[in-house]
Amino acid sequence: MDYKKVYEEWLNNDFFDEDTKNELISIKDDDEEIKDRFYQQLKFGTAGLRGKVGAGTNRMNVYTVAQATKGLSETIKEYGEDAKKRGVVICYDVRHGSDEFSKVTAEVLAANGINVHIFKTIQPTPVCSYAIRKLNAISGVMITASHNPREYNGYKAYWEEGSQILEQTADKILSHIEENKDFSKIEKMDFDKAVEDGIITYIDDSLIEDYVKDILNLTINEDVDKDLNIVYSPLNGCGNKLVRRILKERGFNNVHIVKEQENPDPDFTTVGYPNPEDPKAFKLSLELAEKVDADICLATDPDSDRCALEVKGEDGKYHFLTGNLIGSLMINYILSQLSDKNEIPENGAIVKSIVTGDLPKPIAEKYGVNLYETLTGFKNICAIANKFDKTHEGKFIYGFEESIGYCYGDFVRDKDAVNSAMIITEMAAYYKKEGKILLDVLDELHKEYGYYENEVISIVLEGSDGQERIKRIMEHVRNNPLDTVNELKVDHIVDYQNDETGLQKSNVLKYYFEDKSWFALRPSGTEPKIKLYINAIADTKKEAEDKLNGINKEMKEIILSVK
Repeated sequence: MDYKKVYEEWLNNDFFDEDTKNELISIKDDDEEIKDRFYQQLKFGTAGLRGKVGAGTNRMNVYTVAQATKGLSETIKEYGEDAKKRGVVICYDVRHGSDEFSKVTAEVLAANGINVHIFKTIQPTPVCSYAIRKLNAISGVMITASHNPREYNGYKAYWEEGSQILEQTADKILSHIEENKDFSKIEKMDFDKAVEDGIITYIDDSLIEDYVKDILNLTINEDVDKDLNIVYSPLNGCGNKLVRRILKERGFNNVHIVKEQENPDPDFTTVGYPNPEDPKAFKLSLELAEKVDADICLATDPDSDRCALEVKGEDGKYHFLTGNLIGSLMINYILSQLSDKNEIPENGAIVKSIVTGDLPKPIAEKYGVNLYETLTGFKNICAIANKFDKTHEGKFIYGFEESIGYCYGDFVRDKDAVNSAMIITEMAAYYKKEGKILLDVLDELHKEYGYYENEVISIVLEGSDGQERIKRIMEHVRNNPLDTVNELKVDHIVDYQNDETGLQKSNVLKYYFEDKSWFALRPSGTEPKIKLYINAIADTKKEAEDKLNGINKEMKEIILSVK
């Protein structure tokens, strides 16, 4: 795109509102900023839209949201009048613009004769997935940027199963977006008029009651130590009411809330980067935990689909657990308890992504449960559950990925921090009654199955230059295969771009070593990052850590050498 030309078109077009024009005037002397805002159209993919909020084609704003919704509307129309009647669920979170973007989405859908079911207030992302299934909607839209920095917002598109759209549907929507490039021709229906006419309806509170009941029904053990001392932070996001309610209804009354992070704040003033994958997000939680002598600290991200955990050790210090460790603990707890109760379903299945650690493999094998691997993203993890609905070849028990996303049960087809917070708390309380902490259980797992050390290294490269550099890094590693890394012999390389596995093509390279350790390299689908995932396996913790550190050092040198 000729970014300067497009900038001038926006600046001089009476269609765009005054606030947009004033924002564009304020950057008239900043060529780099103009370029970043207009060098491309904000890309619509299987994660929908995600970008910084602001004026421009490469930004989240009412115009790009309306255009994406027009593409979604035209796609729904292809499925006939019944699909239009079934309608679309709209849900939104605490971020800047979320409320406004949700209303614009509703107005465009209504103008296209498509029924809208919208929530009255902010809700967690898993509630959107749940509502699609419960209301038999054809689609859903969640306005959120999940755990991205405060400048971002996003538009997650879902299909009728309650999981995020896959490539085939995304391509249809994208083709219709391409047909509707003129923002001024995208029709809208006044929101209040559409409510009055019944084409937009508010979702009844009874749906939340059903969601809560379904989560409570996932309870595995009631006979646990309900005095477990818990610190919880919603990180100024959507999780506060539902996470606290679920824990209270389970009888966990010893819950301390990080007051500074209790209520919605789109600026995330007290945390900065609201991603609980980053231990720095626990700063205020740990200060409170030390005061109240908490056993565990829980944190959920702004849209409450991810859940992170810190555990007090016998040394009196709090230990941050990665998504790989939390997910492995949950799998072990769920399967061991279901096995004791003789409740593991026939053809039970666990699903994880290809960049998630391998400790779940021997655990699943021990309990006779099949383990499936998919490409990154819960849209792919839940696609397995969707497939089982049709083929009945398996029963989805649990899915997770290393980026602190987990889902137990199949009534939500996305990661669910409300559900996860309950299971993690129950698990910690169960072992506390047995005189153990979760670190003890991890030690037992490592002694039984070996030491699995995992790390995810993210290298941030922003803007168009960063995007091009990420492409060059992937090309360099792809075109210069390695025989050894850190003196570990390479057994084989899987290039998912060449579809060697039967999975959809994806820009991921994965190196397997002879000792079953591996690393994977991929660009993030939602952030300006290239990610290096490492899974090192050994008989001792030190040996596994040494392998991991060696792979990390050598691969980072290769990555950073590409300018």
